[in-house]
Amino acid sequence: MQTTFDRIEIGAEYRSAGRTVTEADIVNFAGVTGDFNALHMDEQWVAANTPYKGRIAHGLLVHALGEGLRCAELDSWKILAFLETQRKMLLPVLPGDRIEQTYKVVAKKPTSKDPSKGVVEVDVKITNQKGETVQSGYNKYLIGGAL
Repeated sequence: MQTTFDRIEIGAEYRSAGRTVTEADIVNFAGVTGDFNALHMDEQWVAANTPYKGRIAHGLLVHALGEGLRCAELDSWKILAFLETQRKMLLPVLPGDRIEQTYKVVAKKPTSKDPSKGVVEVDVKITNQKGETVQSGYNKYLIGGAL
């Protein structure tokens, strides 16, 4: 059963499954996007120019992985559209880091044409295996109503 707009509660919190970021993820993302910046591709450059020893995952890769992680509660939402997203990249994610995403419903507003559906805003936080927040931001979804 899909969760409709009327059943989503402000203040509800959800946690996704976790996933380890790999070197292959970074290389594949670079190939798909064309972003071959030295931060992501050149271990020697990173070691010589940053406090880190190897590649750093693309911020947008981490964002995309976070959105792809399974979260049973959100997976049940009747999402009609993903309207808006924003992230702050707070800490680097390195190969071998395990990330998970948490969501907190902070606002909901019915649409003017059909108040059975509406826009839901969730605060989003991606944390690593140490419990450190590596990204934070929000998503807005258009959620359908009951038929």
